[in-house]
Amino acid sequence: MGNICRSPTAEAVFRHYVENAGLAEHILIDSAGTHDYHIGDPPDLRTQRAAQQRGYDMSKLRGRQAAEGDFRRFDYVLAMDRANLAILQRITPPDSDTRARLFLEYARHHAEREVPDPYYGGADGFERVLDMVEDAAQGLLEEIRRQHFSA
Repeated sequence: MGNICRSPTAEAVFRHYVENAGLAEHILIDSAGTHDYHIGDPPDLRTQRAAQQRGYDMSKLRGRQAAEGDFRRFDYVLAMDRANLAILQRITPPDSDTRARLFLEYARHHAEREVPDPYYGGADGFERVLDMVEDAAQGLLEEIRRQHFSA
């Protein structure tokens, strides 16, 4: 929604995996919110703290709002929940080959398809988001390798 909790967590985790795979020069990664609440703001401090405890640096990330151009710039536009997916589907240009999907479609160990918003909860919510995001990020990287880097 505001690009200060779930989506920057996914960006930081996925960037970490992509860098470790030696693919950082080949994969463009960014996150955005569907609302304009926190444009230019850093991720929520609780989000940053939880991510940092697992080795992910979010300190340079800043909130921005998703735009039609993202569907031309990126092959994958992923939403954290169905409400945000619906918003992304509404802003998808009709001529775009990129279609918004749920991020957790790539998860292998979580049956849920929506990443819960931890903003109004306790610290355990941020840990749960990290667990889900790590799972989906690994699956997404495998998919990208299969689709774009296989011989």
